[in-house]
Amino acid sequence: MTSLDPRAPLVLDTRELGRRPGSQRELTLAAPAPADLGIEVLTVPEGSQIEFDLRLEAVMEGVLVTGTAQAVVDGECARCLEPIHDEIEVTFQELFVYDDRRHDEQDESEDDETRRLEDDLVDLEPLLRDAVVLALPFQPLCQPDCPGLCPECGARLIDDPDHAHDEPVDPRWSALSALADNHDEDLK
Repeated sequence: MTSLDPRAPLVLDTRELGRRPGSQRELTLAAPAPADLGIEVLTVPEGSQIEFDLRLEAVMEGVLVTGTAQAVVDGECARCLEPIHDEIEVTFQELFVYDDRRHDEQDESEDDETRRLEDDLVDLEPLLRDAVVLALPFQPLCQPDCPGLCPECGARLIDDPDHAHDEPVDPRWSALSALADNHDEDLK
């Protein structure tokens, strides 16, 4: 019994390949993006199209999936908080081991991270998530030299490159500054 739905957009059926090592199939497909694909500040919008170019190749242990995925990402700049709308292309390669191998045949080095075929079905979603999250920048920028925001007033520095504030007055001199202001008014 499998937990995968063969009609799901990111589930592929590999039965057509057979189990002859060396047989392969190339395919191009478009699928909607799953929910929560990305990081906190940069994500692939749920339901947006992801374009896949894939090669499925039968090997002794299972099916080797190699390919690329192209998607649109939306988010905001980590420095100036401006919206970011960009494209990303990720590459991936993963071996999906046949699920009917006897336990004593399994390599001792295989662990819980080994991906398995379920009834000759491949689930691309975990593979896609890993590739996209690792490819996204931790702190995305709207442009490589984004100056960010003014720490005093929050103005966007790229819009006003000559942005400046008066030198702050040292609080220890504030009483003297008040006397100077009074003296200037007396002279008028």
